[in-house]
Amino acid sequence: MNTLPVATLLLGAVLTGTSLFAGAHTEEYFDSVESPHGGQMRMSGPYHLELVAKDKEIVLYVMDHANSKLNTEGGSGKATIQAGKDKTRISVKLEQAGDNILKGTGDFSIKPETVVTVFVDLPGQEAYSASFTPLKPKAKLAMKTKAAKPQANSSDPHHHTHH
Repeated sequence: MNTLPVATLLLGAVLTGTSLFAGAHTEEYFDSVESPHGGQMRMSGPYHLELVAKDKEIVLYVMDHANSKLNTEGGSGKATIQAGKDKTRISVKLEQAGDNILKGTGDFSIKPETVVTVFVDLPGQEAYSASFTPLKPKAKLAMKTKAAKPQANSSDPHHHTHH
């Protein structure tokens, strides 16, 4: 029996599965699905971070890859808000404000071109960062996602409960 075709087929299946898994954590993916709190989501290391930004206030929700709350007790962070044509930067300290929330306030406004970079430091973990454009329009995929049939045995549209 020639095992080369079987090995090639198995390798192809593994590589295809790997690329599909990796694609689920792209910015395009996060911009195409509804986030738990109506903000913009990004992945950073072991975290899913959801930024809800409005004038003078930044709220960052910290979750695992299954979008379950992660305790932010003893944690801190920083948000750098960059906006306007002159790219003025404002730093805001983020402090625990609930189970999985880091929050900060400052004298800034959020505009469509605003970029917010957050840095998260939780006890016993490495520090991680992510960049957001909170007023970026939702991707057109969002319409397709809502119309798509849910997967069998899954109520979680993200489908990553294995982490």
